[in-house]
Amino acid sequence: MGDAPNNGKIDFEGCYQLLAGAVVGRLALIVDGHPEIFPVNFVLERRSIAFRTAFGTKLWESMKEVPAAFEIDGYDPATEEAWSVTARGGTSLIEDPDERSAVDALGLEPWQPGEKSHYVRLSPRVLTGRRFKVKAPDVWTTRLNDERRKSFE
Repeated sequence: MGDAPNNGKIDFEGCYQLLAGAVVGRLALIVDGHPEIFPVNFVLERRSIAFRTAFGTKLWESMKEVPAAFEIDGYDPATEEAWSVTARGGTSLIEDPDERSAVDALGLEPWQPGEKSHYVRLSPRVLTGRRFKVKAPDVWTTRLNDERRKSFE
């Protein structure tokens, strides 16, 4: 699925496939000169990452013309592989009603209660991914909540 052979890199299309299959990611923004990370639920619309937010830090920082980053990751117990996808690019408000409707039609519904009336788009300029085989867990010392334990079951 979208991998270059043997080097662990996930190609462009593979990254988009993983993004399209995910629901929650982490948005990284610079706030007061320091990196901040915000979990957001999102949809992939027109090859960009779209999410909704209330008025506040995420909205304010997303309106600035500074780069942002977005990351998702996962683990597949069947293949014992972990993966990660990172997008870097600019953010912009989605103000056009037709564009908002297109995002809503994809099922973007914020998980957190409260009004999330502002729509934001992160347009990736750089999209990278990596997949790797995880180290086999030790049945006696691996924490019970470690996803790798599923390979024992």
